Amino acid sequence: MVIKIRYVINTPLEKDIICQLKSGDEVSINGIIYTARDAAHKRMVALINEGKDLPFNIKGQIIYYVGPCPAKPGKIIGSAGPTTSGRMDAYAPLLIEMGLAGMIGKGQRNKDVIDAIMKYKAVYFGAIGGAAALIANKIISEEIIAFPDLGTEAIRKLVVKDFPATVIIDHYGNNLYDIGREKFRRI
Repeated sequence: MVIKIRYVINTPLEKDIICQLKSGDEVSINGIIYTARDAAHKRMVALINEGKDLPFNIKGQIIYYVGPCPAKPGKIIGSAGPTTSGRMDAYAPLLIEMGLAGMIGKGQRNKDVIDAIMKYKAVYFGAIGGAAALIANKIISEEIIAFPDLGTEAIRKLVVKDFPATVIIDHYGNNLYDIGREKFRRI
């Protein structure tokens, strides 16, 4: 199967780029993205609630929901497949309000997240589940920048090149999972 890349996007994401992306678009991401799962999200929201700075400037950034495996000798990072995004749904709306432009994961998002995506013009990308080793090859450097005690859930700064993703929920609220289900209902 050949995937046709519609957009090559660079981070940080600009609003005009986000507004061009449509649910179902295949993209290739270049630049810096950050990793964070539920434990790190909980700590970031606590920092915001305490009036403290986040470990990185969140404006225009993408967070990849991943807990990468340890790197094998000679590799930058181990397998790095997406984790289920729903675990971050309690925290994502506030981070989107603070300027988070994109999220990469797998699975549905709740209404509050979709509403925040639409209100603040953000985007939710899906990464290919089951292709964790291949995705790891698109990561050219990684550095733990916060919460090292969380192990694989620490916040990492990744530099990616040609990282493949699909727009799942665009800033209009169009949801590829819903669109796909509806297509099959009509068959």
